[in-house]
Amino acid sequence: MIKVGCCGLPVSMADYFRMFDVVEVQKTFYKPPMPETAERWRELAGEGFEFTVKAFQVITHPPSSPTYRKAKLKVDDGGFFKPVKAVFDAWERTREVAKILNSSVIVFQTPRSFRECEENVRNMKEFFNSIEREFVFCWEPRGWGSDVVKDVCQKLDLVHVVDPFVSRSMHGEIRYYRLHGFNYRHKYSDDELKWLLERVSGERTCYVMFNNMHMLEDAIRFREMSIKRK
Repeated sequence: MIKVGCCGLPVSMADYFRMFDVVEVQKTFYKPPMPETAERWRELAGEGFEFTVKAFQVITHPPSSPTYRKAKLKVDDGGFFKPVKAVFDAWERTREVAKILNSSVIVFQTPRSFRECEENVRNMKEFFNSIEREFVFCWEPRGWGSDVVKDVCQKLDLVHVVDPFVSRSMHGEIRYYRLHGFNYRHKYSDDELKWLLERVSGERTCYVMFNNMHMLEDAIRFREMSIKRK
């Protein structure tokens, strides 16, 4: 099963919900919405629509991240899955919204500054072994070696998130692809989308989530290709 959508809303919610069946919520990364806002989203989307949730940045990104300033966050210590109160509070806020949205998938994207080292692996183990396993947890690392990623994902039961044009997923009960484009402005050609369809066809449950400037058009074209393929 191929599920096609966008990372964020490139059009109004009402229009998007008519066009697609899944979206990766980005607002939860910058600052999770109030519960009543999430409830409104869930009601507007209707039955059958799926929200995947990008985890709150206080879990994954340090206070020095420019995304903190964008969200006007003031946190003294956090990020990198550190075993500190701010991180676990951020998890509870992420979890609350995910449950309201009836989400089954949560995506943890770590920055390139989250380097491959014993301390970061140790923090990940403590974090994921301490929280509720109510969801499918997906992790998108940057700059880590494949063998280490595979080992961490296997031990912590994480889905390895990748851009399929860059690398292959090392582990997971599902596949979760985030397509960033070869640069953010990249528009995928028909040939590239055909290659992608060949790559993902026949896989287990597979999310194909576009995250480039032309995400709306690319997602629409890819979804149409996948429907015709059936």
